[in-house]
Amino acid sequence: MVEENFLVGRGVSDVTGEPAGVGMLGYGKADQRTEGIYTRLRARAFVIAEPGPDATSRVLLVIAELPLIFESIRRAVLDRLATRYGDTYTEANVMLTATHTHCGPGGYSHHLLYNTTTGGFRPATFAAIVDGMCEAVDRAHADVAPADLVLTQGELHDASANRSRPAFERNPAADRAHFPDGIDPLVTVLRIERAGQPVGAITWFAVHNTSMTNRNRLISSDNKGYAAYHWERHTHGQDYRSPEPPGWVAAFAQTNAGDLSPNLNLRPGSGPTDDEFENTRLIGLRQYAAGEALCAAGGEPLPGGVDHRLTTVRLSEVTVRPEFTGDGRAHRTGGPAVGAAALAGSEEDGPAFPGFHEGRNRFWDALSSRVFYRLSATLRDSQAPKALVFGARRLNRVRPVVAEHAPLQLLRIGSLYLVGVPAEVTIVAGLRLRRAVAAAVGAELDRVLVAGYSNGYLHYLTTPEEYDSQQYEGGSTLFGRWELPAVIQTVTGLARALADGRPVSPGDPPPRLIGLARFGGRLTRTAATRTGTAASPTGTAATRTGTAATRRTEGPDARLGEVLRQPRSGYRAGERVTATFLAAHPNNDLRRGDSYLEVQGAEPGGGWRAVADDGDWCTRFHWAPGTRRGQRAATATVTWDIPDATQGRFRLRYLGDAVDPDGTRRAVIGTTAEFEVTDPAPSSPVTSARRPTTARRSGSSAR
Repeated sequence: MVEENFLVGRGVSDVTGEPAGVGMLGYGKADQRTEGIYTRLRARAFVIAEPGPDATSRVLLVIAELPLIFESIRRAVLDRLATRYGDTYTEANVMLTATHTHCGPGGYSHHLLYNTTTGGFRPATFAAIVDGMCEAVDRAHADVAPADLVLTQGELHDASANRSRPAFERNPAADRAHFPDGIDPLVTVLRIERAGQPVGAITWFAVHNTSMTNRNRLISSDNKGYAAYHWERHTHGQDYRSPEPPGWVAAFAQTNAGDLSPNLNLRPGSGPTDDEFENTRLIGLRQYAAGEALCAAGGEPLPGGVDHRLTTVRLSEVTVRPEFTGDGRAHRTGGPAVGAAALAGSEEDGPAFPGFHEGRNRFWDALSSRVFYRLSATLRDSQAPKALVFGARRLNRVRPVVAEHAPLQLLRIGSLYLVGVPAEVTIVAGLRLRRAVAAAVGAELDRVLVAGYSNGYLHYLTTPEEYDSQQYEGGSTLFGRWELPAVIQTVTGLARALADGRPVSPGDPPPRLIGLARFGGRLTRTAATRTGTAASPTGTAATRTGTAATRRTEGPDARLGEVLRQPRSGYRAGERVTATFLAAHPNNDLRRGDSYLEVQGAEPGGGWRAVADDGDWCTRFHWAPGTRRGQRAATATVTWDIPDATQGRFRLRYLGDAVDPDGTRRAVIGTTAEFEVTDPAPSSPVTSARRPTTARRSGSSAR
């Protein structure tokens, strides 16, 4: 075993945004607004450095359980890290990547399109994400210690299905032969060891994080979040509310998941079962099991050394050289344009707007072919056969609608290469990117991974052949048929520079934006997303106290916290306990790193200990608003699915924060009557889905 080739630090933090009244990001449904929490969202940070007096050669990987990473978040995080650590962490050596849950609160972009269904820009959610990601980095930075990195790879065949077969089948036979089942089954695990003992793992696997459907209203980290939760909490007993450093950190990252669905029956919420919650658990559990098995295997100790390259290109105006286009001629990308198929959504994961379809859209096809493409040969060469609905390039000059700048990145960790792409990459598009990098650096193909959803968001990246099919993914490839060749051209340049030890140009940086407008940002040439500014309150206080936009005044009502619905006096393991409380607005305090609920168990010698909170799979926190005239009060409903082998006396607690008319903030605590849990109920439908009860940190019941 190679000893201590690296210095590695690990950190975990909470990035959960507003749990009430905010549009969720991913499915594009304006009526999908947050109504509580099923599982909290977390960011996991990993610092990987070369040993040395200053350990200046390092990379930072942050894997966040978020719908997307936007330039707004990236810029705010980098600014915060620069303030704290100088030039230790820069845009070149920092990769921020999302797991792409579709059930997290949105409103944190500075581009108009992504805030139209979220109620506009949400400063408190923005702050929670930036605070949480930076906190995870702080913890990883403080955790740096000598470590070995061991790489293992295998395959997982029952956790994904190709949702875009008509497009996939258009690819050449040599590409399709690489994926005989139409999926990318590769599982890659990077195991972190200290003194020969595993202390963490990063698992990469390609599958959309869409087991939860667009009917769900509870914040959820979805299947990849469950995989990480299961490994950390269930297997290793991690207490996320404890101030102690974690003994084990497990992240489940994305690769080229653009055309891969977890809905194995290719219908929303269907496969392996017809229960979206159970599907989330099962698909997550399969990823965990694959990762855990590979982690327990031998593996290849990575040689030391880290390196990085990054450049930013304006994808709306890239000239692609003939050696990358495939037809021997130069071509040029086009301005961002949304196709009719994009507005249809993915029919297998969550349809979007009625009247639009994947594939042919007769009206929009005719309008594009007979009008738009006849008027402009340049537009036709870059965007045809896309059925154009609207272009964003001119709109971007007035107000930023979508991003046009792509930060493209290459990280090397020993013999592992990560290609950071701010897009949803299909498996064949990913294969071509991987082949290009592997050839340039002289690596094995499986040692090159595409890290999609990284450092920004530019929608989809398809092969030209897939683009011609104009399925959802092709309609969402904004910069046209030559977008993938443009990205391959740029990434190949990064790979050659890295192999030769040459620096690269930073490229064309995007304009800095401020999220002041209701639905998006505005252009600025001087202002940055700084900590504590009115435009983007990224200080910790913003997360804990809410903002003027999200505060709710309940008045000095002594009944807040009152139990409206008590649990029964007795239950069996496997049953569900439910209680309802008069509640304050949860956006008053996002309780980041804390909880809106506790399940408490009686101690043998007296007192109570917390055994579960709102971050646990076995609990749900559901908030219902009151009416404007007070005919119905706001309520919080807490449920607990009692895990197997649970016995004893328990009670439920609701934890909230009220704001009085004079601005005074006060804690709200509601506690149910005690109830007894006895032997398991026979043939319980929820028993198999629940983890054993585990004690939380001491003192948590004092709130």
